[in-house]
Amino acid sequence: MTMQRLSGWGRTAWTVADVIATTDENQIRSTLSSVGDRGVIARGLGRSYGAAAQNAGGTVLEMTSEHDPLGVDAVLDPISGILDVAASVSLDSILRMCVPRGWFVPVTPGTRFVTVGGAIASDVHGKNHHIDGSFGEHVRSMTVMLSSGEIVELSPGSQPAWFWATVGGMGLTGIVLRASLQMLRIESSKVRVETERLGNFDAVCEAMSGDGEDDSYRYSVCWVDLLATGSSMGRGVLTRGDHATAAEAEGDEPLAYDPRLKVSAPGWVPNGLLNKFSIKAFNEAWYRKAPSQRHIGIESIPAFFHPLDGVNKWNRLYGTQGFIQYQFIVPLDRTDVLRKVIETFSAAGVASFLAVLKRMGPQNLAPMSFPTEGWTLTLDMAAGIKGLAELLASVDAMVLDAGGRHYLAKDSHVSPSAVRRGYPRLDEWMTTQEAMDPRGVWRSDLSRRLGLVDPRRNP
Repeated sequence: MTMQRLSGWGRTAWTVADVIATTDENQIRSTLSSVGDRGVIARGLGRSYGAAAQNAGGTVLEMTSEHDPLGVDAVLDPISGILDVAASVSLDSILRMCVPRGWFVPVTPGTRFVTVGGAIASDVHGKNHHIDGSFGEHVRSMTVMLSSGEIVELSPGSQPAWFWATVGGMGLTGIVLRASLQMLRIESSKVRVETERLGNFDAVCEAMSGDGEDDSYRYSVCWVDLLATGSSMGRGVLTRGDHATAAEAEGDEPLAYDPRLKVSAPGWVPNGLLNKFSIKAFNEAWYRKAPSQRHIGIESIPAFFHPLDGVNKWNRLYGTQGFIQYQFIVPLDRTDVLRKVIETFSAAGVASFLAVLKRMGPQNLAPMSFPTEGWTLTLDMAAGIKGLAELLASVDAMVLDAGGRHYLAKDSHVSPSAVRRGYPRLDEWMTTQEAMDPRGVWRSDLSRRLGLVDPRRNP
């Protein structure tokens, strides 16, 4: 056990906790039996942007396969594509193992450096939610250690309430030890990508509408220029695609996979490097770089799914101030609200290095899963921007009044009341969470700030 200073990927709100690096069940159980009144939370690779895997003054169990001397603890059935895997294994390790064998993860977020346990706890989604849903929908079963030390097997057909409370439950129902995943069959490690430049907000929404051809693509995402104004407000670059066939991939080894890191962010970056002016210049170059007419090309899996992973520790580019990633969703019929939000950011001149729009499909059965049918916009903003908190509060009101919500795996901003309004099944989830953790052992900085656990329950 070592005392460490921890933050989320956004590098804000640092807190100190006792960190135990282990994947050993006996050591985990021993820790749970002697935990203090600040409780414990599991942590994977620390890619939640806020404080979901921090526990000020308490205990953090760091569970990654780096602590497993045997390496990648996973078994793939080559016929069915069912992967039995330790929750401490990263999607990066899974891809390295499975892509050369012709299988791909069914859902991947924008980074492959997340553990299976973290992907379940956050119920991560990707560019294919409108077709394939979120990560939890492809989990066939999971092995979970409760705060009592008891190990239970959960699946959609066995203990479904506990299963779906754990999916998207932010690690507050138990520690996922193993999971069984249904993988996706692929012919190559390449992606057939169609790129198109769209001149304004209306063109973006029309192209991505479910009434058009967007559902004929497994993957769809649009980069949006938040600094564009006037007739160009909301312009974007739409990227859609699917896994390439072996013939389309060309070459002698269609399943060859080499996701090497290309560069590293410098160890020290001054605050303000990514500002309104530098990002405006980047946005203009990125928009002009995209073809004005539809263009089809072949890209690698890392280039299409995880472009930022090519820059090691890219989160340091915001300097010591860190950054906030803000993600919300509004219903499909509320494009008026989506437009108003984009106009608000554009008028305020708030620069976002990353502004990504996706159309999401139907919600799953998990009470705390973020995705629901609608439009989701993700933004990165320097934490030190003057007036940012007030601006986001005004956007919060627009989102919630429209029947939307915010993604807890990204959050370092919203209020407890915003979560209660955005997640109408919160009380149902809390009842299940209390049944799974009657002593109130699972705690995190996020859970305290948002009132996700009853503070009167103590270990």
